[in-house]
Amino acid sequence: MLGVRTDSPVEEVLAQDVADGRSRRWDDHRAARRSELVKVARRTVHRTGPDVSMEEIAAAAGTSKSIVYRYFVDKTGLQVAVGEAVVAQMHAALDEAARTAATPRDGLRAMIDVYLEMVEASPNVYWFVTRPTSEDASAPLGHFLDAVADMVARPFARILTADAATTIPAEADVWAAGAVGFVRGSGEWWLSHRDGPDAPTRAELTERVTAWLWAGPVSVLARARTDSTDPRVADGAHPTGSTDLTAEEQS
Repeated sequence: MLGVRTDSPVEEVLAQDVADGRSRRWDDHRAARRSELVKVARRTVHRTGPDVSMEEIAAAAGTSKSIVYRYFVDKTGLQVAVGEAVVAQMHAALDEAARTAATPRDGLRAMIDVYLEMVEASPNVYWFVTRPTSEDASAPLGHFLDAVADMVARPFARILTADAATTIPAEADVWAAGAVGFVRGSGEWWLSHRDGPDAPTRAELTERVTAWLWAGPVSVLARARTDSTDPRVADGAHPTGSTDLTAEEQS
């Protein structure tokens, strides 16, 4: 009869499975192609510089600019994707460093060293993922530094303040943002001056920045933790040495 479906329930299920399989294969292909474009873009930026054009990236990938735009809304979209790849690589390095850090200060030093190592390994890629290309870009590039803060500094700060009765979680977030900004500023200064006669090496800069952060903002967080667990503070007394770092901690 006209208007009567003849497909059985089993046939309908099989047809849907075929359609789903095709959709999954297309999604997998698209994800793989996008990942490959990110890798090519990163290599091209490393070799050419942060002002590389989308045409140059497309040529390096053996395709056209219009194809690249199918995967990324604009150049900023590509910058965001490259930044995500850099953060993922940093995450792996930090996981390894965290397993070998014997103290919180060692963990702080590892955080700083991984960041500066990324800066030193490819200044071109660093500038590419941290500076905007235009005011009407599709996404803000602060995402890269936010991701670094989320992945590195915030967990460190929260561990340090976990037992502090007077420290709220937002303070750890503020410290994380400030610490990453401080490391970023130090790293960018170093990029511009590292060839100078008095410029520190990366290892020296890592130690100096670690000492500055540890003796300053970190000590405030650490004191909040110490004070909250010291009964003499609760009684209004200030225990000797509770607010002063040892000579070793200040080094």
